[in-house]
Amino acid sequence: MVEVTTRTISIQHITIVSNKSFEDTRSAFEKALGRLDENVFVLLQYGEVERAMEVLESLPPLVIAGVRDHGILLKVWGQDRKALKYDCGNALTATKMTRHQLSAGLYAPLRVLLRESGEGEVAFEYDRPSDVFGQLGDSNVDAVAKDLDVLLEDTLREVAS
Repeated sequence: MVEVTTRTISIQHITIVSNKSFEDTRSAFEKALGRLDENVFVLLQYGEVERAMEVLESLPPLVIAGVRDHGILLKVWGQDRKALKYDCGNALTATKMTRHQLSAGLYAPLRVLLRESGEGEVAFEYDRPSDVFGQLGDSNVDAVAKDLDVLLEDTLREVAS
């Protein structure tokens, strides 16, 4: 028999409205964060741990690991919307959590949605990191997640203003 457990958690969902257009907000966000250098994974696959660590340590605290255009999917319903879902974080920061609780990998990298409403409001949306990681009940993970709370909110506020 397969064991399945469930539990209910409380998560604060954050919305930060931008003072800029969608394109200007997108540009500012992508410029502020930069992109993850995927070559770090190649280095690790070939046992180049020290070189990979140098790359990871040189990264900014938040980088974009991936982006998906969710807005374009709505064309199947005849809607023309702007919505980009970003995976962002820092691989080294993620390992500071996953080395204690591998389940933290479910939420790392963080997901941030940049969207424009039908009325033209541009905003970032995300779930507070300390809430999603907090369910793991590990003080080591909690400490990193609380730092991510501040870093993510401060970054998005700066980009949106």
